[in-house]
Amino acid sequence: MKIIFVRHGHPDYTKDCLTELGHPQAEAAAERLKNEKIDKIFSSSCGRAYETACHIAARHNLDVTQYDFMREIRWGVKDTEDYVHPWTLADEWVAKGKDVMNFDWQNDPEYKGVTLADDYNKLAQNFDKWLEEFGLVREGKYYRVTRENNDTIMMVSHAGASTVAISHIFNVPFLYACRTIDCNYTAITVVNFGSKVGELTTPRFTLVNDARHIEGITVEKVFGR
Repeated sequence: MKIIFVRHGHPDYTKDCLTELGHPQAEAAAERLKNEKIDKIFSSSCGRAYETACHIAARHNLDVTQYDFMREIRWGVKDTEDYVHPWTLADEWVAKGKDVMNFDWQNDPEYKGVTLADDYNKLAQNFDKWLEEFGLVREGKYYRVTRENNDTIMMVSHAGASTVAISHIFNVPFLYACRTIDCNYTAITVVNFGSKVGELTTPRFTLVNDARHIEGITVEKVFGR
């Protein structure tokens, strides 16, 4: 089974929709993916992700199924107005020589008490439940193939949510994933789950963070930075 992850286009976060810039970005992604044999399209239930998915779905005559569990993760500190941006923090850890390969990152003082840790665990659990619907059942750090499935499915969501999912299925620390996968608008990442029915498997990357299709459409930097 192949999963195509797509980040939403340039957003209006206040209105939770695509901007005038976001729609042509989404359309460029749709054009890029028009020849891909896509069997099912899913999205976060956030407006900016759903609108992006609709641009792509229109090229394939498919409906978009929305999921709440793929909504963007929260980045604040519990019961405060403090803001913890995981990509910025990953950059700071590297600059300071801290270990972004730390699997116990949730208990680091800089992350303890942030909403991200709760959201990471909840999304990872729900993502595994979702994969079970396609015949991939989590066993420890791997997945048991319980039925044959050659579908190509797409999940349109967010930089944070998709990075959580990717770090979980690949068993890499979240901060390491943030440091190595800095998703641009409508960036495409593709993973494949192989192996025969009954065997254990892990995913393999075939494409990571590819946003070449929006070159010339925008000069926006990643995350607007």
